[in-house]
Order: sequence, then C-alpha cells, then structure tokens
Amino acid sequence: MSVGVRAGDLVEGVVASVDGSAWVTLDGFPARPVGEIGPLDTPWGRGRATDLAVGQRIRAVVMAVGPDGERASLSPAAAAYPELWAFLSGLRPDCRLTGTVASIEPYGVFVALDEGPAHPVFPGVGFITYPELCWTRFESASEVVRVGQRVTCVFLQFDTWNGEARLSLRATLPDPFLAFADAVDAAGGEGRAVTLRGQVTKLTPIGVFVRVADGVEGLVPVEGAEVSEAGHVVVRDRVDVVVDVVVGDEVDVVVARVSREGRRVLLAWAGAAAGSGR
Repeated sequence: MSVGVRAGDLVEGVVASVDGSAWVTLDGFPARPVGEIGPLDTPWGRGRATDLAVGQRIRAVVMAVGPDGERASLSPAAAAYPELWAFLSGLRPDCRLTGTVASIEPYGVFVALDEGPAHPVFPGVGFITYPELCWTRFESASEVVRVGQRVTCVFLQFDTWNGEARLSLRATLPDPFLAFADAVDAAGGEGRAVTLRGQVTKLTPIGVFVRVADGVEGLVPVEGAEVSEAGHVVVRDRVDVVVDVVVGDEVDVVVARVSREGRRVLLAWAGAAAGSGR
C-alpha cells in the first residue's frame, strides 16, 4: 500500500517510536508509522531527545518516497526553516558565493553569505573546513583569512545535518600540484633526471617528505628508516650511513612518479645514496 505522499509535500504526524531513526505515524495514515526521520535529520540547533520524543507532534517535508512506495523519508529541518532550506537546496556544485568571514573556529570558518537568509544558530550559512582554506600548509586559519574579510568561494555541497553551505576557498586559487605536474611533463616526464632542491618537512618510518615547490611535497621512500631521539632519520646499509637528515635540511631529489589522480609525488635521491643533507 502506497504512503500516498510525494517528495516536497509538507506533512504532520506523531512520533511513534525511536530506534536510531524516528518513525512517525502521519496524519491520514493511522495504520502504521510510514514516515522515517533519519539520525542526521534533527532540526538544526535542537535536540532529538525533546523534538523527536515518542508522542511528539512534528511537521516535516517529505524528502523521498521509497521505491516500494511504503516509506517516506522526512526532514523536520526543512519544515522548520523553509526559506533557508529552499536557498541551500537551490545551490549547484561549483557555483561561486561571496560573503564575509564571520567567525574563525578550531574546526573551520563561518562565512556570512551575501545571498540567502541568515542561519538560525551559526554565525554564517557558509562554512569552510580547514583543508578547503588553501593549498599550502598553515598553523592557524588566521594566517589565511581574518574576521571581516570579504571572500569568494566555490560551493561544494549542502550539509543537511548543520544547514550549511560547504564552501572551498582554495578552489578559487591556482592549484600548485597541477602546476608542478605540468612542469614535470614539460621537462620530459617522470623519471627524467631533473634535479630539484627541496626542504625536508617530515621524517617517518616509510621515508622522508620533501617540499619541492610551494604547496607541493613528495616522498622519498626509505626502507628501514629509523627516526632518532635527536630528530634524525638514519638508514644504514651494513656499516655505511646512507641517509642522515633532519627537518629543515636542503636536499637534492629527482621526480620518480607523479600521480595526478592521487595527488602524490614520489621522489628519489639525486644520487645513488645521500649523505648528510646539511
């Protein structure tokens, strides 16, 4: 038997049970609960314990109807903030949005958008996670943006859990990895003995990371590497020291492989073996 509703319909009902999802007996369909509110569909800034308690009346928008026609996925948030939901639902990936940096938090940056309604809970409807701020490493988001700064970002997706427009600032900037890959191709491709001078940025048991361009780091695989208490990475071939470098050393490397899809650069020492990088 079909639930008799369609995507986009505004419905009301009573919460019948909660078991991860909340199941709702819709008005006009008293035989059994046919509406489902998923674990991530709590109204923004409110709690499931009170808003979705058994016996609670709710209003929600039908987001989808199951292929068998017997279950309707509901969103109370869409009904609670219809203007905001309509605005966010109408955005398309890769469109550009402008706004002002409203707040810098340990988990990301809020942006008050020029278009659309305000958020009922957060400082801005736009939100940039730290990886989407820029292509290069940084210690603090304040190195990249400041409160009050005007920004233009690329829209990534509608975060229905928080009622946010997930944004990318770095997508508006030149990608240093692609520029580096193009330069490698122009120099003759992978494996060509083109020596690069780079700075050691990280030492790990799998090898040495070297910054070969702004925003681009590559890995020199080192089998059997050991990071000492003094911060050196040392590899010994019998009794000879093959590698002895520390973070900050300048070293010579060549490009062994560039993976555009995986955004990885594999390097090799410029010589058959590397002595001290200092």
